[in-house]
Amino acid sequence: MINEPRPDLSVRPLLILSAVSVAILATLSTWFFMSRSPAPVNAAQPQVIVAQASVPAPAADAASPQAPAAANQPIQADSTDGSFRVCNQTGNPVSIAFGYRAERGWQSEGWWVAGPGECQTVYNGRLDARYYYVYAADDIGGGSWDGQVYMCTRDETFTIFGVEDCLARGYERTGFFEVDTQNRSNWMLQLTEPSASGATVSAGDEDVPMEDGIGPDDEGAAD
Repeated sequence: MINEPRPDLSVRPLLILSAVSVAILATLSTWFFMSRSPAPVNAAQPQVIVAQASVPAPAADAASPQAPAAANQPIQADSTDGSFRVCNQTGNPVSIAFGYRAERGWQSEGWWVAGPGECQTVYNGRLDARYYYVYAADDIGGGSWDGQVYMCTRDETFTIFGVEDCLARGYERTGFFEVDTQNRSNWMLQLTEPSASGATVSAGDEDVPMEDGIGPDDEGAAD
């Protein structure tokens, strides 16, 4: 009978301890590296929600309503062919009436209202005549720019044909002053502030004094 060598039992515990140590070390290494690894690209990320006020889109610009015309003010479009304009260089609004010889005879029209520093076109078109007639009144101060050429007016907006029998026809009889346009197709008249001798109307080289009354009571003809 052959005697086999007996294993050294003293080495066995050491081998078992070594195996356990290696297993523990491997486990710790795996956990350590997994905890430091970045999250996968496709991992779900938390969403950050920021509260925002709801702002509606601006509406399309609506057409702005036009300012209403001043009371008792005729409306006429500007013309490049010619015109007669009256400019107010005073500090108060001024009401303007205009007179001229039309195809059917003498005609007076009103009222245009020019605020301080504003101009009003009282006649559109080429000025075929040389002489035109204007009456203007200070709406606050109460004075007037007038003359001795009498035409018909009324308090409301008007277009009146003829200069005869104003009172009998229910109109007022008002003195206009004459403006010599020197046969030009365009003319601008400037109403100025009162001076020592009264307010003036500047048209070319002409100055017409501002009077407090209508003028003489004598009937004047619009020649």
